[in-house]
Amino acid sequence: MHARRGGPRLTVPSPAPAPALVRQTQGWFDHLDVERGASANTLKSYQRDIRRYLAFLAQRGVVDLSDVVERDITDFVASLRQPAPGITALAPSSVGRTLVAVRGLHRFLAEEGTTAADPAADVSPPKTALRLPKAISVNEVDRLIAASALGDTAEALRDRALVEVLYGVGARVSEAVGLDVDDIDLDHGSARLFGKGSKTRVVPMGRHACDAVTAYLVRARPVLASRGRGIPALFLGSRGGRLTRQAAWTLLDAAAERAGIRGKVSPHTLRHSFATHLLDGGADIRVVQELLGHASVTTTQIYTMVTVARLREVYAAAHPRAR
Repeated sequence: MHARRGGPRLTVPSPAPAPALVRQTQGWFDHLDVERGASANTLKSYQRDIRRYLAFLAQRGVVDLSDVVERDITDFVASLRQPAPGITALAPSSVGRTLVAVRGLHRFLAEEGTTAADPAADVSPPKTALRLPKAISVNEVDRLIAASALGDTAEALRDRALVEVLYGVGARVSEAVGLDVDDIDLDHGSARLFGKGSKTRVVPMGRHACDAVTAYLVRARPVLASRGRGIPALFLGSRGGRLTRQAAWTLLDAAAERAGIRGKVSPHTLRHSFATHLLDGGADIRVVQELLGHASVTTTQIYTMVTVARLREVYAAAHPRAR
């Protein structure tokens, strides 16, 4: 069982907003945490965005969210795009994410009757250029996995198993490091992942990933576990605690450098590659949606654009009348 964390508490830097602003906002965070089951990462992201928003309102002298009008929100969005001394302007995608938090807050307050209206309902985020997910080739994945385990140390076997799981099941990095030993079923080749919104899904795990995890469990995890307190986490750090997301990023970055793969390779790159390679192999998009844990197939459809782009490249290079 994954214990429920304590409720998120909002702290806001100077200039300090009026108590009513913090109290109203805290009610929304409690709703997200308890009723919506938002992930810890989502809550942290929203807290960061709302701290910035409340500081902006405080500068304007706003003491209650009932007093906010649409112009306040559009001015706030505009301010995010303007650099200031010691402050870097946000990219359109980051502005859009911040606005999602602000709109969610005001929508909640209006639905609860705390405010008479929703001043953010008609505020649109800035348009952003469509960015296709980055995927690496199957050959590069093979090189990355080979480079992830140098030697026969406990850490090397763990790294190999982690990379195999990230690519083999399309897990988010938080899902992978959040795995406990009991979440893996090697007899049936499956893994139970705990995704966004506390949603659970069981996904198949291929032979290569199963073999790597088996080797890690038999030869490496007991060594790492002896250095800690005997926690149930599948992937352990060098001191026996649960492997962190940051450590997973670091080891994957180092493996990519050793493999000679150009550009940034992150855990999410492997998730993108997992989806792209499935679709390239003829998998149905609805199946890929379930495997990735996407709430909407619209999110998954971005990967179909990747495969179409690849088809165009192959066509342009191979067809005699393509150019």
